[in-house]
Amino acid sequence: MAPDVRPGRVIDGSPFPGYVATILGSSLMRHRPDAVRRLTVAGIVLAAITAGACVPAAMASAEAPQRAAVAASFDPAPMRDLLTRLPDRVVAGALVRVAGDGRAMPWTGTVGEGSRDAHFRIGSVTKTFTSTVVLQLAAERRIDIDAPVRRYLPDLIPAAYGSVTVRELLDHTSGLPAPAGIPGPADGPGWWRKSVSPQDVVRNAFAAAKSHGGRQSPKPERVQQYNGVNTFIAGLLVEKVTGRTFKDELTRRIIRPLGLRNTSLPSSDDMSVPTPHARVYIGGDEVTEQSPWAWAEGGMISTAADLDRFMTALFRGRLLPPAQQKLAFTVPDVASAPTNTNCINKTSCFSAGGLMRVTLDNGVTVWGKTGSLPGWTNGVFATRNLKRRVAYSLNPTGAASERPYVMAVLNSAFARAH
Repeated sequence: MAPDVRPGRVIDGSPFPGYVATILGSSLMRHRPDAVRRLTVAGIVLAAITAGACVPAAMASAEAPQRAAVAASFDPAPMRDLLTRLPDRVVAGALVRVAGDGRAMPWTGTVGEGSRDAHFRIGSVTKTFTSTVVLQLAAERRIDIDAPVRRYLPDLIPAAYGSVTVRELLDHTSGLPAPAGIPGPADGPGWWRKSVSPQDVVRNAFAAAKSHGGRQSPKPERVQQYNGVNTFIAGLLVEKVTGRTFKDELTRRIIRPLGLRNTSLPSSDDMSVPTPHARVYIGGDEVTEQSPWAWAEGGMISTAADLDRFMTALFRGRLLPPAQQKLAFTVPDVASAPTNTNCINKTSCFSAGGLMRVTLDNGVTVWGKTGSLPGWTNGVFATRNLKRRVAYSLNPTGAASERPYVMAVLNSAFARAH
């Protein structure tokens, strides 16, 4: 029986509040057992911003360069047009929230079975929260950002990596090995519910590197290579120096002070997502309930409004004192590793605050972070002056890369951000 798919409607924050979407985007995947089973893991495979992506013809209007000087007000038409063309075989549902200056702000559009208040797994957007906690501890002089990580975690960091500093963890210039032994389709049915501890993710990475010859001194040239192992270690570092769980530190330092009532880091045995939320599918399997193994690297759950509140507080200096605030917006002047596909401008793009610096087609530079987990691809970005901000969550099917859709969202959100 064919799925019930009608032309996409958009829940639009203006001028039609309450205009309810009727497409059951996730039901489309329930009837697609032939979809490609592709794993997109938080922080390990960033299915978001990458060079060379081509936007589908249906989205050409949203992706068109905006190089002329234009008004600062947000025009929702391109974004609305983009969303009404969903769901398709690549993206089954979407939530986009644009905020900033203007009478119509915030503008929210959804398609699929989610709502404007939907919770979603934010994936590697978690990294920005984790980096902020580490920088707070650096400001308190409980962590020396230029000290070797091994000083704090001697039983975890092998001697061969003994010179890697905390700063290098945060800005992805550590040269540490990539994650290994993480859950994936090779683990068989129900792989999305498999778990692995943060310590084992790190140990498995070092063990895999050693089996392939390991790292030999001298230390290799410093380049930027996006790597989730860095942030797992950062979370363990927080626990080591505070004597409390990372979840506790995250809650008392960021979540509670900012009133992020819909933001959480699930416990290791909690696979649920608070309602409301979309149901997500990969290759015909519902993967909505999945292990939060990605933890401080990519395990958090939030909403678009909460992510906007967090980003606004971070940009305004409410979470960090001036010295650490400067670090949060400083990208190291190093080359981007040849295998680093996460910076679209083909240069290093990550700061020590866990933020990405991205220059869009119209020349506007934005800061933020992307994140992916099976069934979700998300992001939150803003201009430095916060006059335009966007938070989005897409529900990829796994049939093909959703990166062009992400670029279409960003270019539409910031098309009039001059």
